Amino acid sequence: GESEIRRWIIEHDWLESIVALPDQLFYNTGISTYLWIVTNRKEKSRRGKIQLVNATGFFKKMRKSLGNKRNEICVEQRNQITNLYGAFQENEFVRIFDNEDFGYHRITVERPLRRNYAVTDKRLARVTEGTKFGELAASKKRKDASTIAAEEAEGKRQQQAILSAIVSLKKLGLVKNRDKFTNALKDALKKSDIAIPAPLFKEILDALSEPDETADICTDSKGNPEPDPALRDYENVPLKENIATYMKREVLPHVPDACVDESKTKVGYEINFNRYFYKYVPPRPLEEIEVDLVKIEDEIAELLKGASR
Repeated sequence: GESEIRRWIIEHDWLESIVALPDQLFYNTGISTYLWIVTNRKEKSRRGKIQLVNATGFFKKMRKSLGNKRNEICVEQRNQITNLYGAFQENEFVRIFDNEDFGYHRITVERPLRRNYAVTDKRLARVTEGTKFGELAASKKRKDASTIAAEEAEGKRQQQAILSAIVSLKKLGLVKNRDKFTNALKDALKKSDIAIPAPLFKEILDALSEPDETADICTDSKGNPEPDPALRDYENVPLKENIATYMKREVLPHVPDACVDESKTKVGYEINFNRYFYKYVPPRPLEEIEVDLVKIEDEIAELLKGASR
């Protein structure tokens, strides 16, 4: 929502400037305020540009606060802010950017699905806990008690038959190829004359699997690698940067099998105002901190002496 609004305004080159005002200007809240200056009649020098004005320090303290209102902008500060905006020149309080500097491609980084398959007591327990598997022994009837009991009994018989067919695959051990295990499971069910719907088959297959980076890549019916939803990640790539270059530098050195699902790529806009005006303040020297700690320790020792008398 917000990103699309920003995108609409910026891509139409309507945003001329954003002015960050001081906080504590209102009676009922201490939040900061940002003025968006929007126009469809930009001067030629401002076209394709966005000006950020940091006016958070332009205020006068009130003699007496009114609720959360402790600061006020007087005529002097208003003139200073207006002059900064009108000059349209970079300085300590002003930054000027291209419209595209605030845009980014939101890319979806996928990694292939790799799972191993085996029949163990732990995985069999997951099969019995499955929703579809449990529905086999649940009757859809509501009134006829004898029919309900018959359906539930038949469902339990099917459950046991399915479990018996699955147990016969224990001899396969750990299988690292999904197609191989899928075919083996289908054959085991067929030999036991068991027909189950596709959703239940998928649930059973998932319950008998676990993630394994050393396993073969799972592919779809066309032979394309399937993405692993659990490993899916997202990255914001600046509009001015090539996505492939970004992936090569930032992602592939850590996960060489990653790729971008281009069908999910979106364009967004974000203006992180504080990032552009951040000033690094170095921490105090350790020697000064140590002196203060010793002083505080001495004060505490004196207080304890007084309390023990």
